[in-house]
Amino acid sequence: MFSPGQEEPSAPDKEPVKYGELVVLGYNGALPNGDRGRRKSRFALYKRTKANGVKPSTIHVVSTPQASKAISCKGQHSISYTLSRNQTVVVEYTHDKDTDMFQVGRSTESPIDFVVTDTVSGGQNDDAQITQSTISRFACRIVCDRSEPYTARIFAAGFDSSKNIFLGEKAAKWKNPDGHMDGLTTNGVLVMHPRGGFTEESQPGVWREISVCGDVYTLRETRSAQQRGKLVESETNVLQDGSLIDLCGATLLWRTADGLFHTPTQKHIEALRQEINAARPQCPVGLNTLAFPSINRKEVVEEKQPWAYLSCGHVHGYHNWGHRSDREPNERECPMCRTVGPYVPLWLGCEAGFYVDAGPPTHAFTPCGHVCSEKSAKYWSQIPLPHGTHAFHAACPFCATQLVGEQNCIKLIFQGPVD
Repeated sequence: MFSPGQEEPSAPDKEPVKYGELVVLGYNGALPNGDRGRRKSRFALYKRTKANGVKPSTIHVVSTPQASKAISCKGQHSISYTLSRNQTVVVEYTHDKDTDMFQVGRSTESPIDFVVTDTVSGGQNDDAQITQSTISRFACRIVCDRSEPYTARIFAAGFDSSKNIFLGEKAAKWKNPDGHMDGLTTNGVLVMHPRGGFTEESQPGVWREISVCGDVYTLRETRSAQQRGKLVESETNVLQDGSLIDLCGATLLWRTADGLFHTPTQKHIEALRQEINAARPQCPVGLNTLAFPSINRKEVVEEKQPWAYLSCGHVHGYHNWGHRSDREPNERECPMCRTVGPYVPLWLGCEAGFYVDAGPPTHAFTPCGHVCSEKSAKYWSQIPLPHGTHAFHAACPFCATQLVGEQNCIKLIFQGPVD
């Protein structure tokens, strides 16, 4: 089944070319209410049957809103930069046969290929939580070359239903030394490319802001400040495997087709789950056998579900003792080593796109209890993700909960069967 951004390939017997996938951080394989149409937790970008990319062509400087409207109503794509009440620069865009364009934003209008809403940390039902979204209706566009190596580039802002991008008087905009206009969106589109690609050896890169025309800038003082950052000439808007895109309310991970080829699959994660369960880990106190619930039942705490003390990593079955205070109901004392800390159910991280390797699930994020491989846990534990308008902190990729503790994750200590 293909969504509007994923047209059926023309030759039915030929594998469609996949440019890559966007995965929304904070979801464990699907949205809480289920994936529907263009609104889902993961979106694949395939080569379109016909190119729909655009490139800048004619520049008009107009003095009345009517003249500006006349140009933007011609049925061609255009970007309007309002400089003052009586001066607007309109840049017309023409068809580009060599690229495919995909648009991301909060709007459900047809130009948006991938509808993204604000992520609520903790993976709760997100419909009731957001009072006012900070994600732009037409947030960004990704342009992919139709020929190898299928380079993908990101640009701030997307074209609306009238094929226009409109930067009003208050938007940050400027004329570059070469005479071309450029600007930033209200809350900005931030991008971070990990150093060393998306592998266990990767290090976090530096967060940058991407302009409407795809240039790279240092961050503004605050998210929506009028003054742009400094141009970073040595960096480009080309996405690489593991690049993070922040839309001020949701963060997306870009995975290339090649990167996904080397990533564990859902089947692989299910096999790891069955392998752990086949080893029959036991509660060291109750001596009952523990088992991770099936991937389809990832919301309901089950009787055999493993729980862990996140200060020490000892894995137990559920029990109701060890409370240390009435004020902190979740502070418990581990019966094995007497360490006091949070005691939570463990959940397997099911979104394969977040794994940097195919190692066994041995580490849990603190304080949420999502479990994945050691290298994946350590990778995400060191990535600063934008939070609000000017804060950054590490978060669990599976539920967006802010991480805490010395390492942000803990090695789990399972006890094997006694017999």
